[in-house]
Amino acid sequence: MACILDRVNGHKDLAAMDDAGLKALADEVRSYIIECVAANGGHLASNLGTVELTVALLAELDPEVDRIVWDVGHQSYAMKILTGRRQAMRKLRQEGGPSGFPNMKESRSDSFGTGHSSTSISAALGLAVSRRLKGAGHAVVAVIGDGAMTGGMAYEAMNNAGALKEDLIVILNDNEQAIARNVGSISEVLERIRFSPARRKIENGLKQMLSGIPVIGEKARQAGHVIKRSLKGLLLPKMLFEDLGFTYIGPLDGHDIKMMRNAVRDARKLGGPVLIHAVTKKGRGYAPAESDPDSYHGTGPFDPSTGIKRKGNGDGFTDVFSRKLVDLAERDPRIVAITAAMPAGTGLSAFAGRFPGRYFDVGIAEQHSLTFAAGLAAGGLVPVVALYSTFLQRAYDQMLHDIALQGLHVVIAVDRAGIVGEDGATHQGTYDMSMALSAPGFTVLAPMDGEELEAMLEWAAEEASGPVMIRYPKGNSVSFARKGPCGPFVPGKAEVLRYGKDVALICEGPSASEAMKAASALEREGISATVMNVRSLKPMDEDAIREALCGHRNVITVEEGVARGGLYSGVMLLSKGLAVNVRPLSIPERPIRHGRRTDVLGKLGLDAEGIAAAARDMVVGDGN
Repeated sequence: MACILDRVNGHKDLAAMDDAGLKALADEVRSYIIECVAANGGHLASNLGTVELTVALLAELDPEVDRIVWDVGHQSYAMKILTGRRQAMRKLRQEGGPSGFPNMKESRSDSFGTGHSSTSISAALGLAVSRRLKGAGHAVVAVIGDGAMTGGMAYEAMNNAGALKEDLIVILNDNEQAIARNVGSISEVLERIRFSPARRKIENGLKQMLSGIPVIGEKARQAGHVIKRSLKGLLLPKMLFEDLGFTYIGPLDGHDIKMMRNAVRDARKLGGPVLIHAVTKKGRGYAPAESDPDSYHGTGPFDPSTGIKRKGNGDGFTDVFSRKLVDLAERDPRIVAITAAMPAGTGLSAFAGRFPGRYFDVGIAEQHSLTFAAGLAAGGLVPVVALYSTFLQRAYDQMLHDIALQGLHVVIAVDRAGIVGEDGATHQGTYDMSMALSAPGFTVLAPMDGEELEAMLEWAAEEASGPVMIRYPKGNSVSFARKGPCGPFVPGKAEVLRYGKDVALICEGPSASEAMKAASALEREGISATVMNVRSLKPMDEDAIREALCGHRNVITVEEGVARGGLYSGVMLLSKGLAVNVRPLSIPERPIRHGRRTDVLGKLGLDAEGIAAAARDMVVGDGN
């Protein structure tokens, strides 16, 4: 039962607490995080690993004055709990509750909104320069994980920070993992720092040896400095950070609150860019998350006493993609798979286990993943890159410049397209359609169900010759529309699921299934609806769509994406000169808050009830 946490009304209460009280508070915060995530789902392992680090920061700093920027932000639950949002956390990631990520509109303590990786140092540097130009004196801190350090933007920011020499504290939260275990040479450097037992002893002995030399001339002092630097270069990989202009402190135990408080104080006294290397354990304090941090990185609701998760209903699109890709790779040795640090989330874990030599996890580096894929394609392979829609937008230039302009055969499997639900505004898959539809030579596909996804993936890998993007949402892959097998996929051919005379519903992806349910409801009211599953957004079945436009006075386009540059835009181009009323049902061009996927779709009018209401309004308003 919580005792200390009940008496903490906000971050200011921490400054008066002693070390023992802060440690006990951290234990209670950790238990409360487990309770909230077990009820609502969310990011668990990453948050359990940063509890003491958060307590230390809030005991030393005032987040309403000082600026603390959390990279990605999926480790900020303790921050929310201790900055006035404890009760609200019971509705974490639900409608009306707090976001799972920092949000400047949610609290003054959230200095910068995050949700994507490797951005914190850039944002914090901007805050530091703003502070100087305004003549203020508050602290600026960026907390970045070692996984986020695989993203090149972090080094661009460090390079700039080292040159500007602003007072800036970067805390490297080193837990050996991003979502999956880190890969690449950067993680190997950090591992050598972590697990070198002689590192600190050698460094201290070297300092004592050089400082103990009697007063000598300038040349000898310079020689001593060169010797020290050379030995450090051999023995201390921390030179990676020091050569970028940062003073390095660490590695430190990130779960030692007193040690971390002292490190923050020292960093403020030192001035300039300072990097504090804190070693933490992902999932700390909860055995299931400690033993399997990948699975408990982002989780649905679960039983906190056992860690057993609630089961979903049926296969999702990701499961279908995972199985089909392995089947295709069995018969085609050219197929290789690429992920950006998300093997489980994108369904590539099975491929990695079956074909380890043909599987590549490039770290949190979406830009690199696409240009790397372009190189593989230029070399005669068939790369399949699996990314979430929200992360694909980080690599738009690479998609356009390196893949599209060269017409390379790269397959991009876009998971979590459309509404993702609880992860909210930073993770909604809103823009991938408009990005890809404007890219020359891209084929853009949207399966209605799992069967269609299999057919599209087979065509994309075995028959396509240029770039292909297949977008599919989070959720169940079962169709409530098709009555028979979909058969082989043919790009540029739409599928009319039913015919009617009063309104045409032109749909992409699983919205076609919702439109079929809407059409059944409308039929009971005497309204007859045509439902078209576009399937191929580019090339588009212009003949079929023109036929629908010519045969109906009222047309509704339904898509899980923005209308501008999406399905609606394509249909409108074909409607020129026709006496037809076309209305879009789409994701609005504004941030879409978190909530259950089904609830968000309902609020946006993108479920069966919303589609039926829009059709009814058009038909009745038209006088039919």
